[in-house]
Amino acid sequence: MPEEHKPKSGAARPPGQDKPAAPKPAGGGGGAPAVPPAPAAAKPAGPAPVPWDSPMVAKLTLQFGSGLEASTYLGQNYLRVDRHLIPDILKLLRDEYQFDYCVDVTAVHYPQRERPFEIVWVLYSFPHNQRVRVKTEIADGASIPSAVTIWPTTNWLEREVYDMFGVRFEGHPDLKRILLPEGWKGHPLRKDYGIIQQDQEWVQINLGIESGQ
Repeated sequence: MPEEHKPKSGAARPPGQDKPAAPKPAGGGGGAPAVPPAPAAAKPAGPAPVPWDSPMVAKLTLQFGSGLEASTYLGQNYLRVDRHLIPDILKLLRDEYQFDYCVDVTAVHYPQRERPFEIVWVLYSFPHNQRVRVKTEIADGASIPSAVTIWPTTNWLEREVYDMFGVRFEGHPDLKRILLPEGWKGHPLRKDYGIIQQDQEWVQINLGIESGQ
């Protein structure tokens, strides 16, 4: 190699040529020690029911004692009552406190509870523009008095609860399924009813097809 083309020790490198990497510190740490992640912030407590007090509640508590508990949750007032007080409390709410419209009757299934079905009546007072929910719990296989004689529109609401949950209403004039066909096995809104479960026998007999589920 000609002498004039040999690189000279310590000569400046041409622009763009990388500098040699600095030596890593002993121990292989490769820099400052890693900072441990900050602990997760505690999840804030959600809203909780609080006691509901009103002249109506005071009067009902005086009349029914420990069989009634009044609470409010996020602005929703409800009465939790013993099963044997139904339909007396429902009739009293309509006649004395003017809850003249039953908005809905529904249920919730809690399989782990001793009384796994919670029945809920949602009532509304047109004169007072007030809403209240009445709740009670019943055992699997137990029945609850019908409210059809108090609010006739509960006829179809109770039939839906019977259809979806299997809860029977004593005194209902025509308690039969309203969404599913008669003869269907099972009640789809129970927690133990599979999300894609079907009555394959009914489908095959009445539709002549395999459900595929």
